[in-house]
Amino acid sequence: MEPNLLPRPDYEGRRRQLMAKMSDRGVLVLPTAGLQTRSRDVYYPFRADSDFFYLTGFAEPEAVLVLAPGYAGGEQLLFCRARDPEREVWDGRRAGLEGALETCQVDRCYDIREIDAILPNILENREVLLYPMGQAVELDARVQQWRSHAKSRARQGVRYPVELVETGYLLHEMRLIKDPTEQEIMRAAIGMSAAGHRYGMRQCRPGMHEYQLQAEIEHVFHRLGASHVAYPSIVGAGANACILHYTENRDRMQQGDLVLVDAGAELQGYAGDITRTYPVNGTFSPAQLAVYDLVLKSQLAAIEKLEIGRSVADYHEAAVEILVDGLRDLGILREGREEILERQLYRSFYMHRTGHWLGMDVHDVGAYRSPDGQWRNLEAGMVLTAEPGLYFPPDCADVPEMYRGIGIRIEDDVLVTREGPEILSAGVPKMPADIEDLMALGESVAAQYFRSS
Repeated sequence: MEPNLLPRPDYEGRRRQLMAKMSDRGVLVLPTAGLQTRSRDVYYPFRADSDFFYLTGFAEPEAVLVLAPGYAGGEQLLFCRARDPEREVWDGRRAGLEGALETCQVDRCYDIREIDAILPNILENREVLLYPMGQAVELDARVQQWRSHAKSRARQGVRYPVELVETGYLLHEMRLIKDPTEQEIMRAAIGMSAAGHRYGMRQCRPGMHEYQLQAEIEHVFHRLGASHVAYPSIVGAGANACILHYTENRDRMQQGDLVLVDAGAELQGYAGDITRTYPVNGTFSPAQLAVYDLVLKSQLAAIEKLEIGRSVADYHEAAVEILVDGLRDLGILREGREEILERQLYRSFYMHRTGHWLGMDVHDVGAYRSPDGQWRNLEAGMVLTAEPGLYFPPDCADVPEMYRGIGIRIEDDVLVTREGPEILSAGVPKMPADIEDLMALGESVAAQYFRSS
């Protein structure tokens, strides 16, 4: 779907849902992210804070959302930059107060320069302050000043915030369950990600550099309308695939290498996160195929466990059991099955968990355990990754030589539904024969993708 045809999230509904949890005793003060200096007068590309964007859809810096249930001057307030024609010539257009009011549908918009004059009054007679302390150090100090102003009037009967609550305490549980609009946006973001991966498979060949394959994949993301890459792409060939967060992407891909590609597009704040591992020359060797089939079997077993009512730990345990059995069959682990599981001896080769929440953040928010410490159960609308892997660095002396230097991860994005797990990233092949068939199409057929898109 074209990005501009996607539905708009109900930002006002989200704010009202959050305010209903706060009561009129509380006030929320939520800043967006700040501009980050890259070097001297150059900034990194701006991305709004995820919590802030979830509640506003507003993508400019220097903005603060205030929610104050029952406040006579407006329950939903946005402080942002006013129009400034001189600065806009240099830095680009601003929404201004009128534009922000129309975009965000809040009760009132104020110039961000007025926040010190207005916020102290809003904090009066509020007992609970929801604020992400430590996120913006300069603003932290100002928040303390606003609170102190309200506290100074306590002898006059004015209440002030005596309790500080992290904004995520309420907000992150809301973000964990994706509504139908979010699901549609995520399908689009993951669809763009899948298209990039398919194209990369077709372009891959010995002699390319990792960064060249990265460029081919990310080119598709942006051509299809992605706003950003969701995270720095990992393109690791040969032994580089054994480095979990390898991002240098500088080496030349050699004949006989596998290449591990972990990349995703971001659209309207939502991330795709897909990993595929495939032979640079288009054909798996017997040793590569043996390890790949094991990882794939473990992933398929894990995905089956992503059902409503199951523990979020179940799918990791399912993957681990398959991997342990396979490592014993390959002669890589020789101890008994129960001993391997009890002592976690597999962690030398599989050191991460099988997945994580996915949403506006790649490692999205939401508790994995309930307040009593138990793993939480899965619910409809949750989105998780399923990404088991095996990694055998070249210096693994205890691993048979044929497997050394092999690193494999297979990652899909999965929506928990009442009908069972829905694999949102199914558009990228992962069966070995399907991968080899796609890669056999070659560069000339890959070029047709853009002529038809």
